[in-house]
Amino acid sequence: MIENYFSADDILEFRIWMRYADRFVVISHMAPDGDAIGSSLAMCRYLKSHGKEAVVIVPDPAPDFLMWLPGADDIIVFGSAPDKAEKLVYKADVVCCLDFNVVKRIDNIASSFLYTKAKKIMIDHHPYPGATFDVTLSHPEASSTSELIFHLICALGDFSRIDREMAECIYTGMMTDTGAFTYNSNNASLFRVVSRLIDMGIDKDVIYRRVYSNYSEDRMRLQGYVLNEKMQVFPEMSTAIITLTQDELDRFHARKGDTEGFVNLPLQIKGISLSIFMREDRELGKIRLSFRSVGSVPCNILASDWFHGGGHVNASGAQYDGTLEEVIARFHEAMKAWKKSDSESIKQLFRKKQKR
Repeated sequence: MIENYFSADDILEFRIWMRYADRFVVISHMAPDGDAIGSSLAMCRYLKSHGKEAVVIVPDPAPDFLMWLPGADDIIVFGSAPDKAEKLVYKADVVCCLDFNVVKRIDNIASSFLYTKAKKIMIDHHPYPGATFDVTLSHPEASSTSELIFHLICALGDFSRIDREMAECIYTGMMTDTGAFTYNSNNASLFRVVSRLIDMGIDKDVIYRRVYSNYSEDRMRLQGYVLNEKMQVFPEMSTAIITLTQDELDRFHARKGDTEGFVNLPLQIKGISLSIFMREDRELGKIRLSFRSVGSVPCNILASDWFHGGGHVNASGAQYDGTLEEVIARFHEAMKAWKKSDSESIKQLFRKKQKR
């Protein structure tokens, strides 16, 4: 039996707005990943199946390897069409907020989002949701927001409305947010959902190749450069870091999404429990950080306490105002407290709030 995450009150609240609202806007976070795009497109397609006006808006473009998803061509990028996007947000009856739980994650959409009179419904799987939403459907125990969309549709009694295209979007979100089911996925219910999606006609092998085997030659050479020149390993701390400057990214003609997955590479090294990827984003004027860990090592606490980020125990992110050199120095500051190389010492370090 497939687990139902939602209470009767949750379903009643959503059902009311489904009945009386006509115009829906689905928004997700900046630097949208597979779960953000997959869940948003699935939700949009579901709303349209009920005859609703629905559109997906994101702050900036999705990576090329996600643009094959059904409906991706209709996504509105706020940064490219701010006037059009603002009008849609202001006119909406309901704004569905997917795969984020604090307003700062939607960047340039935030102003119109805060001022719209639309009902704001948040559906997300990250911990510690903010208080900006009218309805909060938060389930950090779920593998992904895409999985939550599947459960929500089923709880609304609309399983039959999930077609192959919607199933492809949901599966892509689940797959990418679990590293192709290599973390945050040891759950039998999750694979029962996957089984139902396969029954609907998706080809999981084709989806995997479209996402993970669709790189350019430049991207492959960038990965080789990263592993040979830019990865630093600290075995005494069970940690590795990768750093990239904007100039280095430009040298390899890096496109959006080309660095996806780099943070996972050091975790293939025996004894490495924590990996951090730091890259310069000249356009944003910040340093983007990705954190991954294995087992009970809580990389989200490191992201939160030292870099003002957050996320899940084994997968987190942050944006830091400063230079790459400053971020690296801050990393070393955190590492000074590590006395042993076992993961328990790492856990104890990150559980202690550091004084700045």
